[in-house]
Amino acid sequence: MSFAIKRFPLSRMVASLLHQHHSHLRPIPATIHTNSQLNSFKSWYQSKWMPRKLEPPYTHIVQVGDPVFAPKVGSCPLDAIKSKELNFFIDQLIRVMSDYQVAGIAAPQVGLDLQIIILEFSDQLKREFSPEIYKVREMETLPLTVLINPEMKVTDYSKRTYDEACASVCGYKGEVTRYAGVTLTGLNRNGEKQELHLKGWNARIAQHEMDT
Repeated sequence: MSFAIKRFPLSRMVASLLHQHHSHLRPIPATIHTNSQLNSFKSWYQSKWMPRKLEPPYTHIVQVGDPVFAPKVGSCPLDAIKSKELNFFIDQLIRVMSDYQVAGIAAPQVGLDLQIIILEFSDQLKREFSPEIYKVREMETLPLTVLINPEMKVTDYSKRTYDEACASVCGYKGEVTRYAGVTLTGLNRNGEKQELHLKGWNARIAQHEMDT
């Protein structure tokens, strides 16, 4: 189905749009005499239709090459945990993760260089794999988990190699070798210590996010 605009003279279209959307604005002088007035008019007019500059946290996942991936990611200040600002940011991460239907996300992927990761391997993602692959790759459900200032320790040094993709390298995937088991420690959004013992596919998800 296509979206069509009823044809009528351009002058009427402009007049109609201005009347509907800009009737609350102060009128623009009919005559512009100087370059400075012209530039002022251009700035005013562009501000009405040009998108505002985006600032993090973004509602999209940034791609490799973005400057946010360059510096070393900083720890989240302990006195910020449980703050309204940090909880808003965590909710934003969860929304983006859900929108992109990924199993994990890290704070730098939405533009902030903080040590926060979120993991989840839901039943919905499970349905994307055949029972054979699900078994061979040692997949199992992982509930939504928020980890602030996470640290990882390898618990099983045997390795597995499978195809892996990343939302920050959109359109590509490749074989990646990962350890078979890891333990993650960190704080949840309430500032409580937690420890996750992961194996198989969930260990892979954790290592992928810790790479960020």
